[in-house]
Amino acid sequence: MGVIFNRRVLLAGLLLSGCATVPSRPPRLLPGDPERFGELEPLTALRSEQEGLVVGFRSQGCVRKEDLRFFVEQNDAIPDVAFARRRLETCKAAAPGEVEIRFGWAELGIAGAPAVRVLNPLGR
Repeated sequence: MGVIFNRRVLLAGLLLSGCATVPSRPPRLLPGDPERFGELEPLTALRSEQEGLVVGFRSQGCVRKEDLRFFVEQNDAIPDVAFARRRLETCKAAAPGEVEIRFGWAELGIAGAPAVRVLNPLGR
């Protein structure tokens, strides 16, 4: 028995190996219904990145990731995500500003989702 060289098999192998190295896209961001959850805190920033979801909040200077809580609901193929603070900030910074915090897709429990609907309103 000899080795059979088949160009089609070689071409298919090259094409498939190229597909395995192409980076996937981060999930698309879809807006939530602002009328439905009016009491949610407005976000100052929102980005979908390869590693996770970047969320911006107003801050007096001491917001940490541990101070935030997220809620995920999956009623259909597109998960709904909402963010809230666990406690109010009591520190005072010289100049209040904003803070951006990243939540990983696996951490949120929605790794591999094609899109995500964020329920918090986006505003300044």
